[in-house]
Amino acid sequence: MTGDIEDALVEQVRVACDGRTPLRIRGGGSKDFLAQSLAGDMLDTSKHRGIVAYEPSELVITARAGTPLAEIEAALAEHGQMLAFEPPHFGPATLGGCVASGLSGPARATSGAVRDFVLGVKIIDGQARVLRFGGTVMKNVAGFDVSRLMTGAWGTLGVMLELSIKTLPAAPATETLVLDVPAASVVHWMNRLAGRPLPISATFWHRGVLHVRLSGAATAVAAARREIGGDALAADAAASLWQQVREQKHRFATDAAPLWRLSVRSTADLPQGTDMALEWLGAQRWWGTSLSPDQVRAVAQAAGGHATAFRGAPRGYSVFHPLTSAMLAVQRRIKQAFDPAGIFNPGRIYAEL
Repeated sequence: MTGDIEDALVEQVRVACDGRTPLRIRGGGSKDFLAQSLAGDMLDTSKHRGIVAYEPSELVITARAGTPLAEIEAALAEHGQMLAFEPPHFGPATLGGCVASGLSGPARATSGAVRDFVLGVKIIDGQARVLRFGGTVMKNVAGFDVSRLMTGAWGTLGVMLELSIKTLPAAPATETLVLDVPAASVVHWMNRLAGRPLPISATFWHRGVLHVRLSGAATAVAAARREIGGDALAADAAASLWQQVREQKHRFATDAAPLWRLSVRSTADLPQGTDMALEWLGAQRWWGTSLSPDQVRAVAQAAGGHATAFRGAPRGYSVFHPLTSAMLAVQRRIKQAFDPAGIFNPGRIYAEL
């Protein structure tokens, strides 16, 4: 049976809270591979599904956390709308998993991140209380911005029941350009593009080839194409490319083990001799390397950012970039506020939480 199973989920959390039994929150399981630890009794949200409300004219959709992401995207497409942050699926993804992981796709640098589109959330906290935060409009925050705090928390703060997400109209015209750009000048190229008023919706560079996706009014796309130059990629080939980039099925990801995701300054130079793939106008970089985690993270920190072991992290190392003592203290206080018994996804992000 699927639909509204809120009462059953609340009861499972209440029992776990009373017994201080760890719970492993899971929707579709599509992000299980990106985890520090998968521990606790299973709390399955996949049956808590269904679109609760969708008003296309208001550009907002509300759905239960276990609703398949593909179902959400199909409903939006019927009305010419989309999730502008282009979340990756990696399998049978759910809306709750999309928000819990906080992962954005190729359009993140130009359209915004997941957290920018989460308007409201309904959760079960660590004391089995059902709480609602935010709403269905922007600028409704008072106190903790819990709707966005849940984004990227990997289920460590509560069980998400419902989410309200801002949608956007799909672009009337889209075109992908292909340019030959050597590694020595790709960072300059991407930052030069970022500084222009162009309808760029995504960029991707790998091994000397730069792809630039333009999205917007047909006249704006045509003008940008003339300004940037390069060759236009056929529509079906472009759709395939961006799907591969979004889902890490492009050769930059499939050929590499382990694979690291670096979030750095877009202006940071590429380290010599590295084989990286660049997205987000240079701010997100994928690196398949056999260097140690300490060496990879030193490169990321020198570039003003951090590194996540996306796949194949050596045992004994944190998947996520280690926190400073000050940030760890903040995270512990937040965890204590929402989950005082520490039952939700223990160790999923950091062993200390």
